[in-house]
Amino acid sequence: MIIRFLTVLIFLSVTGCSYIPIALTQGELQEQAKSDRVYVTQNQEPVAAPVSLYESIARALKYNLDFHLEYSEKVLANTELDLSRYELLPQLVVDSGYNGRENFSGSSSQSLITGSQSLSTSTSSNRDVFTTNLKLSWNVLDFGLSYIRAKQAGDKVLIAEEEKRKVVNRIVQDVRAAYWRAVTNDRLSLKVDKLLERVSKAIEESKLIEIKRLDRPLTALTYQRELIGIKRELQELQQNLALAKIQLAALMNLRPGEDYQLAIPERTSTVKKIDISPEMMEQLALENRPELRTISYEERINKQEAKAAILSLFPGLDLNFGKSYSTNSFLFNKNWLNYGAQVSWNLLNLFKYPSTKKNIKARERVLEARRLALSMAVMTQVHVSLAQYEHSQLEYKTASDFYITQQKILKQIQTGIETNTVTEQSLIREEMNMMVAEVKYDIAYSNIENAYGSIFAALGIDPFPIEVNTDDLSLLTESIGDYFEGLSLHEQFFSMKVK
Repeated sequence: MIIRFLTVLIFLSVTGCSYIPIALTQGELQEQAKSDRVYVTQNQEPVAAPVSLYESIARALKYNLDFHLEYSEKVLANTELDLSRYELLPQLVVDSGYNGRENFSGSSSQSLITGSQSLSTSTSSNRDVFTTNLKLSWNVLDFGLSYIRAKQAGDKVLIAEEEKRKVVNRIVQDVRAAYWRAVTNDRLSLKVDKLLERVSKAIEESKLIEIKRLDRPLTALTYQRELIGIKRELQELQQNLALAKIQLAALMNLRPGEDYQLAIPERTSTVKKIDISPEMMEQLALENRPELRTISYEERINKQEAKAAILSLFPGLDLNFGKSYSTNSFLFNKNWLNYGAQVSWNLLNLFKYPSTKKNIKARERVLEARRLALSMAVMTQVHVSLAQYEHSQLEYKTASDFYITQQKILKQIQTGIETNTVTEQSLIREEMNMMVAEVKYDIAYSNIENAYGSIFAALGIDPFPIEVNTDDLSLLTESIGDYFEGLSLHEQFFSMKVK
């Protein structure tokens, strides 16, 4: 019997040590790929109408996978907090057991004085015994440590919430930037395509003029160079704008290659005003930026770790109470209550504490240094965002003046065409210049919108109402629209709204 048992044990040990890892098969990888392709865009409302800025933000917040990842991590932190609460409870253990042997366990006694056997061989246990125990135990030291760990888990939940806020801010900023460039692309793409077609035809005609020497070669070549230069600039702008629509689709988690239309807003010359002092903006940023709040929660966690280190120096008191039952027929009482208390003390913790204390102090200094460095970076970002907004206003004013001037020039050229005082070449040249001016004018406006949004990001102001329900896309779109329309960079607004 023993030999068989040892043989089986040796066989299992050898088999476990000789395990060879099994790679995924090509079929399994294909199935996983097919499943992922379907799942990444599953259960999404299709795009049935032109997408507005607020709907694009709503779709990004509802369907973007990065946002879902942060939300899942927050849920995970909440579940860990729930689990940590159970560590505060005492342990209630039920165990049942069976002991058996092929013969009776017997024993005899020997006198220590005479050395003779003082009792005949006897037994006090059956060969087969079943036992059952119900035990309630509570360690006072573990309770204290579990309470500290629960508080730390609560702070980790708050850290996860701040990480979620940071991701939301980044997603909204990316959506704004991609949306306005994509709008420019949709507004002008058809006109650009037609103009490029005309330009290509004009270049070919100029080459024929050069070959047939119908004009001076230098004049024809100079005209070609000018057309090709403007054409190259238009193509570069067109490429950047076309990529913006692809990026926006990715942010909204649309299937790659899916065609969709954007709601094209009317052009406006209105520029949002900023009526808030830089000092107040610095204060708001230091209060609201998720990165700084995260460090503050980490500092709280570190302080709790210091308390846990001190608590571990104390001896542990283990209290227990239980009910037991045994089928052993030789026992006088087969049911009994048992209770007791035990004190244990890990003396090595006394030697470990100085190193633990140094580690906690070092981490405290690191967190403080990180908070101060990040505070300076945040204040710098506030001033950088203000400077970018002011610069974008100047660029927009210049682009607007250039656009209006080019409109007047083109109108004069078109009048000259009607009176046959201007050549077709000049008209094409100015139409190309007009298209470049229009694209740059739209890009300058999109830069203003992005720079304005960057100020809110620098201040750490939530770009959408966090408490709103994201299940209903239309409701989320409406809530985001109302929230954005209500935001204003005025001191009175923040003194009332920001806590």
